[in-house]
Amino acid sequence: YPRIRALREDHDLSQRQVAEMLGMSQTGYPKYETGKMNSTAVLIKLSTFYHTSVDYLLGLTPVSSPSVSYTHLRAHET
Repeated sequence: YPRIRALREDHDLSQRQVAEMLGMSQTGYPKYETGKMNSTAVLIKLSTFYHTSVDYLLGLTPVSSPSVSYTHLRAHET
């Protein structure tokens, strides 16, 4: 999931720092950035930490704000 890595880098954080925040090993965290792991609980923690949605982290939506509704997005498509 390249957005997880991009958000970490945008916040000038190391993988070790994010792993510590999540309470996991430094070797376990990179698996989320590469998409080899996708624990719902960890994705929720990451989305909360970065103030975004899990959908954004997974690349399912181009909108990073979790407060934007689907209806709002559809109204602006044309």
